[in-house]
Amino acid sequence: MTTSRESSQIMTVEEVADFLKLSKITVYKLVKKGDLPGFRVGNSWRFRREMIAGIISKQQDSKA
Repeated sequence: MTTSRESSQIMTVEEVADFLKLSKITVYKLVKKGDLPGFRVGNSWRFRREMIAGIISKQQDSKA
């Protein structure tokens, strides 16, 4: 079970790529298309873990 601290964790592009088993280039492409919600901190992208996990849940729910 995740704690509230874990669910609000901020992830980097590298962490999202690892989490989703994608390349960093694919993560950047998905962000550019608007398929992955993220925000910029300076020149770097950051992502909320719960939002990425929510996308996975929605994908699984739509296939059921």
